[in-house]
Amino acid sequence: MTSVDKPTTTNDQQQQDRDAKAVTEAALFEAFGGVRGMVETVLPGLLFVTIFTINKDLHIAAIAALAVSLALVAVRLLRKDTVKHAFSGVFGVAFGVVFAMMTGNAKDFYLPGMLYTLGLALAYIITTIAGVPLIGLILGPVFKENLSWRTRNPGRKKAYAKASWAWGLILLAKCAILFPLYWWADTTQFGWVLVALKIPPFLLAVYLTWLFLAKAPPPIDVFAEMEAEELAEKEREAAAQQREA
Repeated sequence: MTSVDKPTTTNDQQQQDRDAKAVTEAALFEAFGGVRGMVETVLPGLLFVTIFTINKDLHIAAIAALAVSLALVAVRLLRKDTVKHAFSGVFGVAFGVVFAMMTGNAKDFYLPGMLYTLGLALAYIITTIAGVPLIGLILGPVFKENLSWRTRNPGRKKAYAKASWAWGLILLAKCAILFPLYWWADTTQFGWVLVALKIPPFLLAVYLTWLFLAKAPPPIDVFAEMEAEELAEKEREAAAQQREA
């Protein structure tokens, strides 16, 4: 290799690294909903605690939160966007409304979401210990690698394990803050703390996931492999037919 070749090789490697990071960033935004997904996650709870802080009316606050969740779904449907994040928000708000209405305790509006967060934290940790990190199951289809990282890409599996540990521990830390406050704080204080903790832990977990995956080996595109195999099979069949002719 000449001295002229080295900078070119270095520049190519740097460009590949930048491309890999860009692909990873785009995939994470797609998987977790991006800015709009964060807004859809925060807005119903923010509206609930705001209205309840002003007038202490559980019914009005709950109905308003549910109404804005449905409106967000309607907007996505009209724009023909994916609705999975908005629908998950509707179900979460609906369960919260049911809990709060049944008990008459406004803090119970947040209880289903807290239990979901705890369950998700445990799922990240348990699946990682079992050797099938949950973040890999979530992102595998997004990267078009499905489960190929489990057996064919050990470096990527390691990155998914690190990311899943990060998600699990961050969500557990969030639960360690919220569950004591659920018992000790009043509804207004608890609601504002919960809203404040919606985005920062999520962003931290996404950033760490991006960091781990950006340094990992590239994904194996199993869809491209299947298409190549199908094309090769057609070529073999065509060649066999020509020989028979």
